[in-house]
Order: sequence, then C-alpha cells, then structure tokens
Amino acid sequence: MSRKRVVFGLLGTTLDVGRTANRWERWRPTVSMCQHDDLGIDRLELLVPGHAMNLARQVAEDIGQVSPHTAVGLHAITMKDPWDFEEVYTTLHDFAAGYRFDQEREEYLVHITTGTHVAQICLFLLTETRRFPAKLIQTSPKLRTNDPTGDYRIIDLDLSKYHSIAARFQVEFRDNIAGLKSGIATRNAAFNRLIEELEHVAAHSVDPILITGPTGAGKSQLARRIYELKKHRRQLEGDFVEVNCATLRGDTAMSTLFGHKKGAFTGAATDRPGLLRTADGGVLFLDEIGELGLDEQAMLLRALEEKRFLPLGADSEATSDFQLVAGTNRDLARRVESGQFRDDLLARINLWTFRLPALRERAEDIEPNIEYELAQSARRTGRSVRFSTEARERYLRFATAREATWAGNFRDLSASITRMATLSPSGQVSETIVAAEIERLRRAWSPPTPSADLCEQILGRERAAQLDRFDRVQLADVLAVCRAAESLSAAGRELFAASREKKSSSNDADRLRKYLTRFGLSWRDIHP
Repeated sequence: MSRKRVVFGLLGTTLDVGRTANRWERWRPTVSMCQHDDLGIDRLELLVPGHAMNLARQVAEDIGQVSPHTAVGLHAITMKDPWDFEEVYTTLHDFAAGYRFDQEREEYLVHITTGTHVAQICLFLLTETRRFPAKLIQTSPKLRTNDPTGDYRIIDLDLSKYHSIAARFQVEFRDNIAGLKSGIATRNAAFNRLIEELEHVAAHSVDPILITGPTGAGKSQLARRIYELKKHRRQLEGDFVEVNCATLRGDTAMSTLFGHKKGAFTGAATDRPGLLRTADGGVLFLDEIGELGLDEQAMLLRALEEKRFLPLGADSEATSDFQLVAGTNRDLARRVESGQFRDDLLARINLWTFRLPALRERAEDIEPNIEYELAQSARRTGRSVRFSTEARERYLRFATAREATWAGNFRDLSASITRMATLSPSGQVSETIVAAEIERLRRAWSPPTPSADLCEQILGRERAAQLDRFDRVQLADVLAVCRAAESLSAAGRELFAASREKKSSSNDADRLRKYLTRFGLSWRDIHP
C-alpha cells in the first residue's frame, strides 16, 4: 500500500494573496503546488500567522477547487517578529516536536518557498536535523511562460544520492584519509579501517579522542593530523597545543596545564595562562595522559565537562573550549584498578578510542613507510637518496622478518633510514651499508640473557630456588617477554609466534595464562 503524501508549509502572506478572479492567472506558491497532476498531495498542513487566518481560509478554498482530494489543515502560529531567528526557530521546532508523524503510512515534504528568508532557513535546518522527517519541496514560477502552475523540485537532503555531490564527497574523503596517513599509501587493512573511522569521528565530533598504542607508533603525528583536518574544514580557529604528561610534576604540572597567578608559589614571578587556555578554540594533545597526577586529572575532568577551571592562586575561574586528544601506551583500565587513574576521567575520554598497532603488526606497511622516510630525509637535507635493487630487497627481507621486532616502532625505522641515507654520499644505499645497518639493529634489539634474578624478583628467592634449572631458565625468558609486553595477548603472540603460523595454537593468551598458572603466577604478579 502506497503511503499518503503530506506537505508542511508556511502561508505566503505576500505571494499567496488574491481575492479577485484574476488570481487564477498568477503563480501562487501554495495553491500552485496542488495543481500538478504528477504531485498528488493528500494533506497540506498550512502554518498560518494569526493575523492572516482569513487569507489562509481563502487559500484552502482555492485548493479545494483545484485539488478536491487534498485536505488542508490550518495551524495558527504566533511570531511577533518573523525575522527573529531565535523566535522563528523555536516556534517551528515546537510545532514539529508536537506533531504526530506516522512514517509507516505517510511520507512528508516541507515547502521552503514561502515565508521570510529566516523561516525558510529554519525549516531547512529542522528538516536537515530530522525534526521534520521529510524531504524538501521547492516551487517556482515557470520561466518565459504565464502558466500559473509553475515548477517544483523535490530535494532529498541525503546528499549521497546525488552523483556529482557524492563524487565530490568521495574525493574530499580520500584527501582527508591521505592527510591522516601523512600521504603514505598504507596497505594494512585493519589500519586503513581505523583511519577511515577516525576521519569520520574527527570531522563530526568534538568529544575527546583517545589514541593508544606503543611508544613510537605515531600517536603524536596522528593527533596533529586530526588538528590539521579540523582546521582545514574550518571547524576550529585555535592552535594545536601538545605536552607530554610524563614531564609534568607537582606545582609545575598544575601551572603548566591550568596556569597560575603571580605569587601563587615560589618562583611564580608573573602570570601564566597555562596550556588549556592556550588551546582555547583548538586542540589540546596530552601525550602519555596515564602519567598525569590524580589532582591534575580531577581538574582536567572539570575542564572537559564544564569548560572551566581555577588557575593556581586565582580568585576567579578561567574558561577554555578545546577538543582533547589524549595519547597513552598504558593500559588505563589497569591503572584505574591500581588507583593511579580516575575512573570518571577514563569514562569521559574513552568515547572514541583508537589503538595504533605496532610496526611489526603492519609488515606490509614497512615498504611505503621506507619511501616516506626517504622523502623526509631528502626534504631535510636537500639530497635525494635511493636504494640499489639488491640493497632494497635485502633490507625489506630483514625488515619484514620475525626477527625484526622494531622495538621503537616508527622511530626505529626513521632512525634506520636516516643513518643509511647519511652514510650514502653517492646518493645510493648499497648492500654493504644495508648489511651494516641490519647488524646494528640486531644488536640493539637483542634481548638480555634470561636472568634467574627475574624469577627471584617475582617468585621470591625461596620459591625460585625450588625450580629445576631448565624450568628456571625457560620461565625467566617468558617473564622477560611479559614484562616488555603491553598485555597478556601481546606477550602470547610473541612467545607462540611459530605455533600460530603453523595454526597449532588458537589462543595465545590462554596458553600463556595456563603456563604461568603452573608456577602460581598471574599477569598482575608480573605487572604490579
């Protein structure tokens, strides 16, 4: 069964007028809309200023002559000033909020040709935000003819349905994605999906964004790209302000973040605005937010929720409206459990969380990142350097092999490429230079010899002494990997990598948990 068509519109107190017989020779937007054979209107809900009710009755009578099947409902609205945006919007919003829509049985159109320009804008906004669950209908007189029926056009605000507009959106989307990835043609499917979601969030949300991942995974660079994207879209006018919370301690932390008044503490010789004030209208990036003290966390939470905070030594509060991007390589949930991080602050910043994978988890992205680092080196030094074919193949084989742990992630890769470019005065990285660099990286990543002291440290001397030497050496190696890993799952992936490739192990974390249980250990015993 087809749905009935219902149109909402404002009475045109100028264009819809007419009482004499010649009114049928003129284009009148509301009446003419009902004269189209291919636009059947079952009901017209006409919004009428109180002083124009007589005109509305005349219009309804005329519609009854040209379209007898169209029912006309007259709704008196009160607006003292039809050019006052706040008053007009509130009036139309209240009408929409009180109307009983039935989208299963009816389809809706909103007529935006009549009324003041302010009213037309308000109707557009209320339709765009789905207060009116409708499409728009725009009417106009016919050009170069005297046909009083005029023309009409239905506009669907789902712009993806318009081919040329959708194509422009797609180009803009691709440009935004490329910007977030620094122009690197990344190949890792999971990372690319993460960036696509982040692009949408960055473009449409002003809530905090939390970026997690190991040191060197690119959190700081990504935060700046988020800022540049929002700046390009004219969504903010302030600055990008960055601070590493691990460097903040005591009064210095409070002062750096929230500012202070002169004389607030010893050494406070002048007023200081603080980074939150500096970030007003822009983006504040708090790297390593897990290192922030509890007092600073409480102040930050209030600043996020109320846009207000009290600088040190001040009698009145300061205000700042910024978007927070936070970075951490810590498990904040565990820090909440240990009392080192506020659960209410975590709840506030955990709305949009994106985990950047380690470089070793994105082996297919190493090659395009090598090209990016070479280009960056050329930009810094003004000297272009390339790999010989053999050198490139050898470096890539090593870089994507299991032994390449990339402990420092992209920082390690950037340093490696910089060293090889610097040591290649001819402009070409040779196989000899690559071989030397591979050895340098191997030495840097070589894990220390498993030490029995680690067993004693975690188990205690008495329990460790009861272990067979074979078990003790093996356990010490496992404990060393666990200490360096961010989570049980990450440690399991490293310890059972070979088994996973052979598909003989389906749950690395469970396998590691059971191994530790043999010695009466849990993950918390290793990561207190």
